[in-house]
Parts: sequence; structure tokens; C-alpha cells
Amino acid sequence: MATLGIAAEFARDGISANTLWPRTTIATAAVQNLLGGDLVMARSRTPAIYADAAYLVLTGSGRTGETLIVEDVLEESGVTDFSGYAAVPGTRDEDLFPDIFL
Repeated sequence: MATLGIAAEFARDGISANTLWPRTTIATAAVQNLLGGDLVMARSRTPAIYADAAYLVLTGSGRTGETLIVEDVLEESGVTDFSGYAAVPGTRDEDLFPDIFL
């Protein structure tokens, strides 16, 4: 709701507002401390996947008021292989932990 409100409020000024969320857990201190320690960290993606998607949204076509999924944004730009984003190289996509908020 906040994204929709902010997008509407600032649209006339050319300012976009979107929500961006990952499909899997991201290897951060919060994930390690709150969601299961080293096991979850090892089955997460690196923060680089989020950064790459955020860059595409920020430099993109002016989307606004949308809830976007990190992997969908990357796929729309032609990225189909996410293996380079695994916190532990070689971890299969199906072995990654899904994000708890999706």
C-alpha cells in the first residue's frame, strides 16, 4: 500500500516508487542471525543479485507503483542463469531457501 501511495503522490514530479523483493533468502547478517545461521546462509544468494536487479529498476523504463521480484526483473533483462549468485558456488536453485515473505 505504501508503494502505491508514494508512486501516486510523486508521479507528477517524475519520481517512481516500487517494491523489490527476492525469491530466495539473501546471505546477509540478518539472515544468519535470525533465520538459521550457516545452513541458511549456505543455501542463499549473494546480495549482488539484489543490487543488479535494483540497478535495472533504477535505470529502467520508469516503472512505478509495482511490486517486483528480483529474479523476474533480471529475467526480463535477459538473465537466465542465476548460479553465479549462489552464496556457495555450485548450489542448485532448487536447493536454495525461499524467502519467508513471498
